[in-house]
Amino acid sequence: MGLSSGSVHKTEEEWRAILSPEQFRILRQKGTELRGTGEYDKVFQEGVYNCAGCGTPLYKSTTKFNSGCGWPAFYEGFPGAINRTPDPDGRRTEITCAACGGHLGHVFKGEGFSVPTDERHCVNSVSIKFVPAVATPSL
Repeated sequence: MGLSSGSVHKTEEEWRAILSPEQFRILRQKGTELRGTGEYDKVFQEGVYNCAGCGTPLYKSTTKFNSGCGWPAFYEGFPGAINRTPDPDGRRTEITCAACGGHLGHVFKGEGFSVPTDERHCVNSVSIKFVPAVATPSL
């Protein structure tokens, strides 16, 4: 079983059964999708981004911004939803879902983007699922 500090615990076989091979590679084996290939890089609709592994809400669409990096970028997650772990080389900080330990990507500070936290959460599209806000019908 992968490292997980949250409430969702599954064996490797259970994760393989519910995730696509690409989701398993990224979420459970800490892989990275190719730059510019993710489905959510250019999505800016209103809604919430949940963990693709366990469904935990991670990011509001209002915290997403266009960083030009080739992956979805957010400046903050929901409180307590994302864990941070410095990579062994000390150059990057990995971000994971606090509930299931799924690899999301990395967070970078001090890059100069005009966002309130001066952070960029660089997230693999495969690691998240977008849930659009429910539109209310006009009267």
